[in-house]
Amino acid sequence: MNKVYGSAKEALDGVLQDGMLIAAGGFGLCGIPELLIEAIVESGVKDLTVASNNAGVDGFGLGKLLETRQIKKMMSSYVGENAEFMRQYLSGELELEFNPQGTLAERMRAGGAGIPGFYTKTGVGTVIAEGKDHREFNGETYIMEEGIFADLSIVKAWKADETGNAIFRKTARNFNPPAAMCGKICVMEVEEIVPTGSLDPDHIHMPGVYVHRLIQGEHEKRIEQRTTRPRPAA
Repeated sequence: MNKVYGSAKEALDGVLQDGMLIAAGGFGLCGIPELLIEAIVESGVKDLTVASNNAGVDGFGLGKLLETRQIKKMMSSYVGENAEFMRQYLSGELELEFNPQGTLAERMRAGGAGIPGFYTKTGVGTVIAEGKDHREFNGETYIMEEGIFADLSIVKAWKADETGNAIFRKTARNFNPPAAMCGKICVMEVEEIVPTGSLDPDHIHMPGVYVHRLIQGEHEKRIEQRTTRPRPAA
C-alpha cells in the first residue's frame, strides 16, 4: 500500500466532508500541520469540529480556518494569541469545549487505544466538571472524560519512512502522537521522507500503523512571541 502522496490536496482527496471531527497536532505554532490546514481551507469544507490544544494565531495555522468560518466548534485548552478566536467565541459565533491540556491529550490517547472513557481529578469543582459523571475512588472525587474518536487526524512530524514510521523533533512532538492515534484516517506531513528500513527502530516515536497518508513539504517555522533584552553597553 502506497502511503506517499504528492501534495496535501491529493492526500486529503476523498477524506473531507462537512461536519466532521478533526484532531490536529501542534502546540501553539510548534509542530502544526500547516500544509494540511491550508489544503482544508482551500477545500471549502465547513461546520468542522476541531480538537486541538489551541487554534494557531490570526492568519496562520488553524487561525486561517477560523477566518473563513469553516470551524463550528473548537475542543481546546488554550485560546489566547488569537483575536479572531476570542471575537467569535464572545459573540456566540463559535462553540468552545474547554479541556485541561493533560485531559485533552489523554482523551486523544484513549480514543486511539479504543478506550471510551476514563476518570480524572482534573477539573473537579470547576466548570469543566459540569454535567459530567462524578465518582468516588478511595475517598477522592473524580470526573469521567470521554475518549476522542476523530474522523480525521492531521499531524506533522520531522522525518518518516515510506510506511509512515515517524520521528518528531524535540518539543514539536507535543500533541501529534495522541492526535494521530485517535483518527479513523491519519494524514501526516513531514519535512523529509526516507526509504523504508533506514530509520533506527529505537528512534521511532510513532509506528506507521497509525499513518494512512503521507506528504513531504516545505514549512514556515514561525515564533508566536519573541522576547529580547537590550545588549548591555560595552
